[in-house]
Amino acid sequence: MSDDARFGLSRLVTLPGPFALDGGAALASVDIAYETYGALDAHRSNAVLICHALTGDHHVASVHPRTGKPGWWTRMVGAGKPIDPARHFIICANVLGSCMGSSGPASADPATGAPYAMRFPVITLRDMVRAQALLLDHLGVPGLLAAVGGSMGGMQVLEWAATYPARVRAAVVIASAARHSAQNIAFHEVGRQAIMADPNWREGDYYGSHDAPPAAGLAVARMAAHITYLSEVGLTEKFGRKLQARSTKSFGFDTDFQVESYLRHQGISFTDRFDANSYLYITRAMDYFDLAEEHGGRLANAFAGSATRFCLVSFDSDWLYPTAESRAIVHALNAAGAAASFVELSSPFGHDAFLLDVPELNRVVDGFLRAVSG
Repeated sequence: MSDDARFGLSRLVTLPGPFALDGGAALASVDIAYETYGALDAHRSNAVLICHALTGDHHVASVHPRTGKPGWWTRMVGAGKPIDPARHFIICANVLGSCMGSSGPASADPATGAPYAMRFPVITLRDMVRAQALLLDHLGVPGLLAAVGGSMGGMQVLEWAATYPARVRAAVVIASAARHSAQNIAFHEVGRQAIMADPNWREGDYYGSHDAPPAAGLAVARMAAHITYLSEVGLTEKFGRKLQARSTKSFGFDTDFQVESYLRHQGISFTDRFDANSYLYITRAMDYFDLAEEHGGRLANAFAGSATRFCLVSFDSDWLYPTAESRAIVHALNAAGAAASFVELSSPFGHDAFLLDVPELNRVVDGFLRAVSG
């Protein structure tokens, strides 16, 4: 398999269309950037699909080509980790609408040769999952040992289990929800308006060597969103009201507080690796997500007759997707007669806990995957 060009790091495939979208439009073809680790076993039964979150990418356990930083989930994926290339054939794809190689607003429209910009059709999470299913077909993977993801990645896992139940033996849903709440939508709208208010946005047509992207607006969007990924306890422990590189207040509007400096850094660094239009499209896809609505208004209908085994994990300090959201999914799974396990873990890190050093999470995922493998 090592000689097969389909497998390895930094891969890109163009899947022929037309690719129909939930919104009624269609793409002539779909580019998917992805990476694989490990090898398929003789029965092609050890594949694990990792679904990334809003600002993630397919570089789950490899060095990011733009930032030079390690993969975003090296705590979970790697030798001796719960998702191990020695045991699993690991796949991670950049979602449809993103900006790291998969088709999105920065891609060239084959009809014009110019970037789609805001002419790219609006997409849904189910569209993202259908594109991933085509990728698995291309890779010769009939089914998954497990689909695993946190946050928006967890939403994709739920879509996988609902749309392709026969292809998913197990589903690991971490710090996620079955639909976006009004509060979630509100925070996303603040970010979108920050981007669109930036004069450099130019109605989305900012691509080109002479045009500056709406970096200021995107940075503010990232700052607002980043607050929701943290917890009050975590922010207080890390920053409190400590001043930034000064002993007294400036009585101005510079970065007096360490937390201000931290957020500005998060915002500015984000603009180096992410496209503003992609941020608009992916947040809108998340806002449209409502798994119950897709299945007659009853969440249990999404899992009726499912043989998939589910593992749900929440964190007690996560106020973006609080434990109540995971419990609602568990109740729906119970009502549908699906096999489900659930645990709430304690962490001061808020929503971002699934990306950080939480040993209990690794033990839960490792134990569950070993159980379903057996």
